[in-house]
Amino acid sequence: MPGSPDAPHLPRSAPIDAYGNGGFRFADMSHRGSLLCLPDSMWAWEVTSPEQIDRYSLAKVLERAGGIDTLLIGTGTAIWRPSERLRDIFRNVTIGIDAMQTGPAIRVFNVMISERRRVAAALIAVP
Repeated sequence: MPGSPDAPHLPRSAPIDAYGNGGFRFADMSHRGSLLCLPDSMWAWEVTSPEQIDRYSLAKVLERAGGIDTLLIGTGTAIWRPSERLRDIFRNVTIGIDAMQTGPAIRVFNVMISERRRVAAALIAVP
């Protein structure tokens, strides 16, 4: 996988095949740490807890707002609700956000990409 933080791990979207042990498996690859899945690429994501989720950690999503309808946020094992301010930021660029634990977020993400929906996912790795 590319070593640069400016280079995607995969230059396309792909279903998540497995998760746990601090990482993810997708497209015959493995990745340790959190993952940001966009319609055109998959990236390492530095977030390790829901408290770190903000407009800055989600900047790549906001930059591609014209091509995304829904952002799924996988919050690890925690239950977390996005602030009204964060919801407003995404509402202003017409992206709906839905936060849930990482396992359910992956299942919804996989269904949505199989339906060719314009979805992104920000997934915190779980132990």
